[in-house]
Amino acid sequence: MNIKPLADRVVIKMLEAEETTKGGIILTSAAKEKPQVAEIVAVGPGGVVDGKEVKMEVSVGDKVLISKYAGTEVKVDGEEYTILRQSEILAIVL
Repeated sequence: MNIKPLADRVVIKMLEAEETTKGGIILTSAAKEKPQVAEIVAVGPGGVVDGKEVKMEVSVGDKVLISKYAGTEVKVDGEEYTILRQSEILAIVL
């Protein structure tokens, strides 16, 4: 991958949506919701953003929970990624 995020931005790759429900029902592609769990593939350096010091609290390889429509989707080398600010990440999945 050739993306290096700037400031407080991170690059994530969305994880695949579940194919079946907990009850065992198989979902069609139209019935699947947009996944909200992603893996971080690149992290910006942080620094001063809008006059405030921002310390990066996530790292490459972390699985995170994001809101459904956060960030900007980009396609690089045939792979789809999303670039968003660290503040748009809701939680780290442990």
